[in-house]
Parts: sequence; C-alpha cells; structure tokens
Amino acid sequence: MSAAQSSASALVSVRGLGLERGGRPLLDGLDLDIAAGDLVLIEGPNGSGKTTLLRSLAGLSRLGLTGNIARHCDELLYLGHRAGIKQLLTPRENLAWACRSQGWDAAAIDSALERVGLSGRADVFCQHLSAGQQRRVNLARLYLSFDAGRENSLWLLDEPFTAIDRDGVAALAATMAEQVARGGAVALTSHQDLPLDTPLRRLVLGGGP
Repeated sequence: MSAAQSSASALVSVRGLGLERGGRPLLDGLDLDIAAGDLVLIEGPNGSGKTTLLRSLAGLSRLGLTGNIARHCDELLYLGHRAGIKQLLTPRENLAWACRSQGWDAAAIDSALERVGLSGRADVFCQHLSAGQQRRVNLARLYLSFDAGRENSLWLLDEPFTAIDRDGVAALAATMAEQVARGGAVALTSHQDLPLDTPLRRLVLGGGP
C-alpha cells in the first residue's frame, strides 16, 4: 500500500507526519487517510513506531511527532496493550462507566461480556482477574461501540487478538468486517494472520532496533 491514500470520506487524515525516538527517525513525511470502509493493517518490526502511530492517531500522544493529524469521525475507540480498566471495579461496573461516558447502551453489557468469554466473571473485582481477562474487559468496549451502530466510527486497535482463543479471534475478525462494511473503519497492528475476506490495506513501517 502506498503511504498516501486520499479519500473525501476520510475519518482521519495525516499529512507530513514525522516520528523520532532517541534521536533516530522512525517516520518521515507520512501522508495517510483512513476512510470509511477501510481496514488498515500496520506492520513492522518491534520499535518501528506502530503503537506510537496508533496513539498519535487517537490523539493520545504527540511526543516526538511533527506534522498534522485531523480527525473527522463521530466516534473514535482506541484499545491499547494495557487493559485500561479500574482494578477496584468489576467488569460490569467498568463497562457501565464506559457506557455513560460514550453514550452507549448499558443494556448491551451482558452481551459484550459474553462475547469476550467473561459472562461468568462479570461481578468479580478486576484486580482478581488474570491479565488476559482484564484485557478482554477492555475488548468488550469494542462490542459496545459496535452495538451502538455509529457509522462514522474509527477503531484503532493495538494487537487486539492477544489473550483470546481461536473462536474469539474469529468472532472479533467478523465484527471488524461488519464494522467496515457499514461505513466505519479499523486500523490495527497484529502479528497474527487475519482470518478475513475483507479487502485489506497494509502500511509497513521500517526502522526497528
């Protein structure tokens, strides 16, 4: 895939993006549009800037960055390596808080927890869950976003298939396909082959350690 991809329906647009870490350039002059209906796989060796790029697209980091990023989406959901949950709340309580802040339907919480295999752990304090289970609590937010049905939504997912089994991978991949089919977009990093028939754009970053 060419780094530059223009579209009138872009949900996020990047122009001239540069990234430097420890005095070493990782990205230089990147132009990228992620448009409605796009599924973009960001690849590259460890240390090439994949996570930093996703975080910058989400507006979570400007450290070491130059250039411009413009967001035009109705909803943006970022799922990173960290679980991003409150340890002293249960999975149900964490998701209820997310529903209030995002305007999602709290009635969909039980379904979201079932889809990530946590229906039997919904009322256990998150501090007592394994690291993989905590990550799946965060992943349940993706299903809540999907059920909200906002067409112009952008998902930025950093290694989303980590800590889920084969069935979970297949279900998540199918949900991503539905997300882009209805006018949303997904940009993700993954070291796994994606079980998808949906057309895929690849952005390959260099500059590993």
